[in-house]
Amino acid sequence: MTAFSFACIGVRADRYAAGPTLVFRLRVTAGDNAHVHALALRCQIRIEPARRSYESAEADGLADLFGERSRWGSTLQPVQFAQVSLMVPSFTGEIEADLVVPCTYDMEIAATRYLTALTDGEVPLLMLFSGTAFTGAGGFQVEPVPWDREAAFRMPVATWREMVEQHFPGCGWIRLPRDTMDALLAYRSRRALASWEATLKALLDADSAADPPRSDPLRALTSTTGRTDP
Repeated sequence: MTAFSFACIGVRADRYAAGPTLVFRLRVTAGDNAHVHALALRCQIRIEPARRSYESAEADGLADLFGERSRWGSTLQPVQFAQVSLMVPSFTGEIEADLVVPCTYDMEIAATRYLTALTDGEVPLLMLFSGTAFTGAGGFQVEPVPWDREAAFRMPVATWREMVEQHFPGCGWIRLPRDTMDALLAYRSRRALASWEATLKALLDADSAADPPRSDPLRALTSTTGRTDP
């Protein structure tokens, strides 16, 4: 079997992508300068949070993922970041290729919450490779890429922030249940509020002034959960 090795030599934010996207630069090496007709790769990317240190502010932001810092010895487990495929074209010995990774800014995703909590430094990543290789100098044969192929990489936090700012400058996202969205739409419609920012600000101001029950503040401020006409 051909001995394959992998290394990640860089990462950049794709400013021309339709959504948040990172592009990792991979170097693929085939042992003994072997000829490879094509390489169908699967790559799983994990965040390895135990491989870096954290400032106090970062630790506070990670409390919902890993608990108090005193528990991190047992709770600081790997976090799934992405799983993508890549078709590498024909090469002999060594080649470089781009691994395109679509990302999300959904704060319900553990990886997004982790990355958002970081203020500086690097993100410790582990890339796990598998797949199928089509090889042979004088013929054609099919062989698997072993499951133990991997590459460690430290992605700058600044690259993640650059990617997010390209698509959501100065913004964040909150995912809400449908009935809560209907209540917000009704509240905005009845008060003819110009934007979602104005809607939430009005709710927060009303909450501060009237201090409604904490269990369900939206229903305390709205008389219906259905959408009304603008």
